[in-house]
Amino acid sequence: MRRSHGTRQGTRSILRRSKTQRGRINIARVMHQYEIGDRVAVVLDGAQQKGMPHRRFQGATGIIQAQQGRAWVIDLHDKNMAKTVVARAEHLRPLE
Repeated sequence: MRRSHGTRQGTRSILRRSKTQRGRINIARVMHQYEIGDRVAVVLDGAQQKGMPHRRFQGATGIIQAQQGRAWVIDLHDKNMAKTVVARAEHLRPLE
């Protein structure tokens, strides 16, 4: 069988949720009001596919630069390269 090379390949453990968290939306994470300049961690939520950044950014820390519709624009570093990620609030956690 031919191997899949899609954008979500190898995400079985990253996007898995515990039994107690299945079917639940963390309302505090969705309703959190971010300000420009806030530090956030990118933590993917497998139950929400909309606005999910690529799996390589799982666990990355960045700074919010702007709001784009319902999503946020985050500047972060992928290894030594500066990158911009657009993600919805379900996939972000505030730091500090």
